[in-house]
Amino acid sequence: MRADSNAAEQELIEKDIEAYLSRHESKELLRFLTCGSVDDGKSTLIGRLLHDTHMIHEDTLQAAERDSKSMGTQAGALDLALLVDGLKSEREQGITIDVAYRYFTTAARKYIIADTPGHEQFTRNMATGASTCDLAILLIDARHGVAVQTRRHSFITSLLGIREIVVAINKMDLVGNSQARFNEIVSDYKTFASKLPARNMRFIPMSALLGDNVVHRGDAMTWYDGPTLLEHLDTVPLTGRRNLVDFRFPVQWVNRPNLDFRGFAGTVAGGCVKPGDRVMVLPSRKTSTITRVVSFDGDLAQATPPLSVTLTLADEIDCSRGDMIVHPGNEPHVAQDVAAMVVWMDDQSPLVPGKEYLLKHGPNKTPASVTSIAHRVDVNTLERSPAPALSLNDIGQVRLRTSRPLVYDGYTKNRATGAFILIDRLTNMTAGAGMLLDPSETGDGHWKDMPQGGHLAPSGRVVSAEERERRLGQKPFTILFTGLSGSGKTEIARAVERRLFDLGRFGAVIDGPALRSGMSRDLGFSRADRSENLRRGMELAKAMNEIGLVALASFTAPDASVRTKARELVGGERFALVHVATPLEACRRRDPVGLYRDASLGAVKNVPGVDFDYDVPQDADLTIPFHELGTADAAIRTAVERILAFLESRGVIVK
Repeated sequence: MRADSNAAEQELIEKDIEAYLSRHESKELLRFLTCGSVDDGKSTLIGRLLHDTHMIHEDTLQAAERDSKSMGTQAGALDLALLVDGLKSEREQGITIDVAYRYFTTAARKYIIADTPGHEQFTRNMATGASTCDLAILLIDARHGVAVQTRRHSFITSLLGIREIVVAINKMDLVGNSQARFNEIVSDYKTFASKLPARNMRFIPMSALLGDNVVHRGDAMTWYDGPTLLEHLDTVPLTGRRNLVDFRFPVQWVNRPNLDFRGFAGTVAGGCVKPGDRVMVLPSRKTSTITRVVSFDGDLAQATPPLSVTLTLADEIDCSRGDMIVHPGNEPHVAQDVAAMVVWMDDQSPLVPGKEYLLKHGPNKTPASVTSIAHRVDVNTLERSPAPALSLNDIGQVRLRTSRPLVYDGYTKNRATGAFILIDRLTNMTAGAGMLLDPSETGDGHWKDMPQGGHLAPSGRVVSAEERERRLGQKPFTILFTGLSGSGKTEIARAVERRLFDLGRFGAVIDGPALRSGMSRDLGFSRADRSENLRRGMELAKAMNEIGLVALASFTAPDASVRTKARELVGGERFALVHVATPLEACRRRDPVGLYRDASLGAVKNVPGVDFDYDVPQDADLTIPFHELGTADAAIRTAVERILAFLESRGVIVK
């Protein structure tokens, strides 16, 4: 059937070139990349696609045949990788160094292919190639299985919002076309991928060198009944690759050809715009109405991504390059303090907090500095750990402060308005590529919000902190007990409260779950809601400290970055983090409220340690292995003694 369609295309070219060109222009465009570890066969796969779809010019094919004798890796036979690897150093070494783009077409679609390097040294090139793609082909050598670069590239494509992935298990001919080996690799990859956001995955066994299951099926793997690679590429749905809901129009240029025309030129980055729409210009928040949507071919009834148009407004309002036109009531974030995931690309100097860079976001460039590094991601395990700096090819979450407010969406919502690069101000080289995070993804929530309204001056104190200290025999302090549900953290907090009372001191427990019955009854259990529940608890702890009490706050608090915000809110000098380090299996056995039972039945979701990440504290002031301290009563007594000794060492209990 594919041969028939290709023959029909060729016949149409010969008989009616204008009809062919018209049909070609209307075809859907799919951008995809090949990625994976070194020597997994990425360039060979693309060469096979081009060769078997007859998309190679005769002179190019002849040159590749000639070079195969001196530079090829196939003992003088045609080396398909040479059809893609164009740099002399690539041909000599037999590796891909830079991103190579190739183009081909079928009866169904047009394609742009990015062949990206597999070496860790060139990870930055791979990220560049992936940034504009809709689909990723991840190659795995059937002999070696899932490798470090397999995981790295999987994580990067996930970060970059690529939701369609083909796991091409290549070189099946070198493992005897074994179905068992194929199934083993599929299982290994699924285990790793379960830790990433859900994506549409297709697993295809193939031999790029011999052509099996690339364009044609072949007879070597009769046990595989799925589509060939090209059949999948021709039919994979591409709905949802662009945001067609939220209108976003970054202004590239003010178009003023004469006194009678003033328009704002740019590319529609999201949503739909048409004459008569009420719009707002950010960051000024001035409003107006669209009068015309102008294109090179004349006025349009509407415009959607990725059209480049000029918008005219009914009112003469201030709007210039770098501003963004949106619909009122459906607005992006506007902020100077932002959180982002960054892939570091500078091999000369690491990313360190405090250093200034130029941040390019859409048409804007603004000075920016990294204020903190929340964590670095281990691409092998996807675990997050503290990091003082990010080196070449490191991936981490950072917080940035910009000189000019950014008008942005989270990258997962809109790739066009959520991406940026960091530029070294001395060398003018790209130092890092970043994906802006929505505040709901980071737990920022209301932690840094300014009070609404004025006239908020606090009343003067009539009882000093020193007087409270002398009366109560203690200094104000907050302990945040963190641990999985069922770890015993609340029991320990209550026991500490009892011991303080018996000593004539005053502490009070703030129970995170109990808080949800009152001031947090409006919150659920998403990452953002958990963050807000802790923020409210810490505001309460801070108020208790102001009257001289010891606050004993018991919260699961699964996010390390949010626990850091709690420390900052209360103040580091009067705050301590206590980790009740009870393992998940021990918590499951205890299960005091039946949470894990219900989670196993699918009745509840977002349970830390089960289907929600719990960041094990790396900065705990005190770690209590509750499950290792004997019986429950003995464990609580031991934990209380350790905490009382800690409070004395910090000078909280005044003797």
